[in-house]
Amino acid sequence: MSQLEFHLQHQGDAATALTILSKATQLSSSELKSAISKGALWLEKGKSVQRLRRVKKLISHGETLHFYYNHTVLAQEPPNATLVDDQESYSVWYKPSGMLSQGSKWSDHCTITRWAQLHLSGDRQCYLVHRLDRATSGLIVIAHSKKAAQALTQLFEKRQLTKQYQAIVALPYLTNADKFTVEEPIDGKRAISHFSQLAIDQERKIGHYLIDIETGRKHQIRKHAAYVGCPIVGDRLHGNQEVNERFGVDLQLCAIRLKFNCPLLGEFRDYHLPKDMQLSLNNLN
Repeated sequence: MSQLEFHLQHQGDAATALTILSKATQLSSSELKSAISKGALWLEKGKSVQRLRRVKKLISHGETLHFYYNHTVLAQEPPNATLVDDQESYSVWYKPSGMLSQGSKWSDHCTITRWAQLHLSGDRQCYLVHRLDRATSGLIVIAHSKKAAQALTQLFEKRQLTKQYQAIVALPYLTNADKFTVEEPIDGKRAISHFSQLAIDQERKIGHYLIDIETGRKHQIRKHAAYVGCPIVGDRLHGNQEVNERFGVDLQLCAIRLKFNCPLLGEFRDYHLPKDMQLSLNNLN
């Protein structure tokens, strides 16, 4: 069975989630336990719908189970994230390319929030403060209380922090541009990105750039790089197919710096991704 979705309102005496699912599907007990641990089961109780991981949780009469089973999704393995700093109320991580920021109804086992929950000491809640595209690597902040999540989210929404990225781009045109700014609107909205050259490989026609953004539109850096003829290497959505095939790497875009006044601790924070985790022209064959 490759995919299964059902919504079952329990009738009768209380029974465990595992018992109910075993009767409703042809999946084995081990398959069900694995799917549940990876976030495939939801419990609707009154107006609340929450992910359920406890297979022995008793389901009462009238409560509804929502089960989303996709073998392909559940078979995926998350890449390893790295803890950069733990402030108890929040933590900062290096999210590798290929790891999700946010889960779906099918699972959350390949997300940075689930990874943090499983690898931090103590049983802490994990709330996503901001997002990085699945293909983008770099620094990401996870809050561990609703209060922390609200305070930190406002920093991002009000743009009261500094974010810096690095990208490796193809250089068919702007090979001599040490710095340039792109102000092309995205979806009709103001969007500004500043590119500063870090290194150039003229022979392979690729460049390593530091990018500061004044706005935060979806795929802003990727779209702006492509707009000026310098698509990011590995960008399968906005990039150049020939360039991508030549290098055969994931998206070469990385969030390397986060700088802000912490509203929780009242302290200035300046997080730099360690050099060995940053992008480098030397890492491309």
